[in-house]
Amino acid sequence: MTNSLRPHSHPRAPLPPAEQPANGMPAPRSSQTPQQDPTAAAAEARPVKQRDAFFDNAKYLAIVLVAMGHAWQPLTDQSRAAEALYMVVYTFHMPAFILVSGYFSRSFDMRPDRLRRLVTGVAVPYVIFEVAYSFFKRWADDDPSHPISLLDPWYLTWFLVALFVWRLTTPLWKAVRRPVPLALGIAVLASVSPDIGDDLDLQRVLQFLPFFVVGLCMKPEHFHRMRRRDVRILSVPVFAAALAVAYWAGPRMNSAWFYHRDSAQELGAPWWAGVVMTLALFGCSMVLTACFFAWVPRRKMWFTVLGAGTLYGYLLHGFLAKGSRFWDWYDHPWVHQPLGETLLTVFAAAVITVLCTPPVQRMFRFAMEPKMEWAFKRDAAELARERGKAGAKS
Repeated sequence: MTNSLRPHSHPRAPLPPAEQPANGMPAPRSSQTPQQDPTAAAAEARPVKQRDAFFDNAKYLAIVLVAMGHAWQPLTDQSRAAEALYMVVYTFHMPAFILVSGYFSRSFDMRPDRLRRLVTGVAVPYVIFEVAYSFFKRWADDDPSHPISLLDPWYLTWFLVALFVWRLTTPLWKAVRRPVPLALGIAVLASVSPDIGDDLDLQRVLQFLPFFVVGLCMKPEHFHRMRRRDVRILSVPVFAAALAVAYWAGPRMNSAWFYHRDSAQELGAPWWAGVVMTLALFGCSMVLTACFFAWVPRRKMWFTVLGAGTLYGYLLHGFLAKGSRFWDWYDHPWVHQPLGETLLTVFAAAVITVLCTPPVQRMFRFAMEPKMEWAFKRDAAELARERGKAGAKS
């Protein structure tokens, strides 16, 4: 989703610049000379865009933690250690994923081609998977009355609704003076407003909004700072302290706070608890997210290529995650033993890894990235860019 200026094999490849030439746009040309510098010719021969290994690695590792968290959830009632791990992971895994989504939405505007990509890459998959999940629940859970409602996202599809809304509002966040405090204020107000309801899962859309806006405001140097050696060393005791606090707080705290899908009143708490918990969880999430990024490899790894398929893995693994509950897989006693919990964790990581692979992407691209050229008219600016690209090649 982004570019790097040097090959991935370089151990200290810098992050991409904040703005790069749009796809299909020719790079600026210098005046022609009779003898061209071979180095310049080689530079022009390189591909204009390359994916940055750091962000692909971060997305893959975050989605693995998402799958692990879903696998641990049924274990939390009987295992305090699983509950502590669950709480720590849920503090930062979705914030990290959302922050990266915001970082790559910085260039979004209302240009027709980007709006088409938003529709085909977010809105259409939402409709397809919301319907597919609804039919799956009817069949697997023996619940024929489960409604098919595009206004009430079920399970994982809330993220697509949220991403659609967040990205549409990107020009607004780029225009206001202090976007992060404003977004945080909106999240606080949502946490004390039980009348928002369940339509489009707006509680989650609004309460997770600050992480997207933080990503919009971030620059490459911010990621450089998080990847310093001293930050990496400091992150170890921070994670250890977070686990210790989670182990202590597990039996005393409602883990639904980490889902950001309910107001304080709906969780049986006074309204002011929503203000306190929203601000406290935002701070904890940002600290642990920085610690997570500090340990993300910056070079190309065996799993780097899987970073392009994280949304595939996210949506597809939901069928197995929910099916495990519907089919009572957790009723077996061995699953709740240390060895069983370890095997379950490895299994969740393996499944999400397979679902992010290129063959799976090719198989489900019709649902995740449909071209739908028949649904959109071509605008003059896009046609001009294509003509310019064809002219540059000739």
